[in-house]
Amino acid sequence: MPAPQGFAYEERADGTVRITHHHRTATVLRGDRAARFVREAESSDAQLVMARWTGNYRRGNERTAREHPRHAR
Repeated sequence: MPAPQGFAYEERADGTVRITHHHRTATVLRGDRAARFVREAESSDAQLVMARWTGNYRRGNERTAREHPRHAR
């Protein structure tokens, strides 16, 4: 599975954090969640952290779902 890419985040003066994916807003975090996100992003792989926090990552079940009889053509 390739590493996530295309994410960026911006900390604002009012304490909110805006996470974008390919220049489109994916989510906005406020308060304690924003502070926890920034700490985590600075201490590990920021791209992976942003993918996880936005829910924009592969869950590992795509192949299983593709092989389900409901999706047969």
